Amino acid sequence: MKKITLILITFLAFSCSNEQPDLIVRASIKGLKKGTVFLKRIQDTTLVTVDSVVVNGISQIELESDLESPEVFYLALDKNSSEEDRITFFADKGVTIINTTLKNFVFDAKITGSEQQKTLEEYLLLMSRINSRRLDLIKASFEAQKNGDSSALKNYEQKQNNLMKSKYLQTVNFAINHSDSEVAPYLALTEIYNARIKFLDTINNSLSPKVKASKYGKELDAFIKRIKANEEH
Repeated sequence: MKKITLILITFLAFSCSNEQPDLIVRASIKGLKKGTVFLKRIQDTTLVTVDSVVVNGISQIELESDLESPEVFYLALDKNSSEEDRITFFADKGVTIINTTLKNFVFDAKITGSEQQKTLEEYLLLMSRINSRRLDLIKASFEAQKNGDSSALKNYEQKQNNLMKSKYLQTVNFAINHSDSEVAPYLALTEIYNARIKFLDTINNSLSPKVKASKYGKELDAFIKRIKANEEH
């Protein structure tokens, strides 16, 4: 009996030690010889480190994390790096591969992994056109202000407002059209959180049961309930 118990304990210990993590991030950073790479996520509104690797000549980096449902993570080189110095990616259970360079850490990042990442990149491409137009209008507004042309300045400001409205509407439409992706509630929470409640409600009501039960699905539902509760008081 003692032998059976010992064998069972040994088997369980071996099984636990070989249990695969929910998320594995394999990164390659061309040009990085020494430093520390951090895997981060948001927990209770705070950015926290979930894993890190000290690089000393190795080219392949592997980091791990637990993961209940698809979620946004961040890859960073410096523990105190700013938002512009972090690679943002949408992870699902399994393996995510990130290839980039030390010189252009964020800009050169090529991410392969989840379907959610593909959807997020599709949205970012859509928004890049709007952001480019917005930068042009800001530059034009600055020139009009410098030249004291109040009429032109007012015109450019109105165009900026219209562009922001277009961004909100396109984000709402994108989220509704991708209601079976966790990207939908994520965009509602991060890109248009200050939109009219009817827009957030429309996105929330369109979500599939799977997405409603996800991290961002639950957060969006709770967020909308808090807004409605505040409006009643």
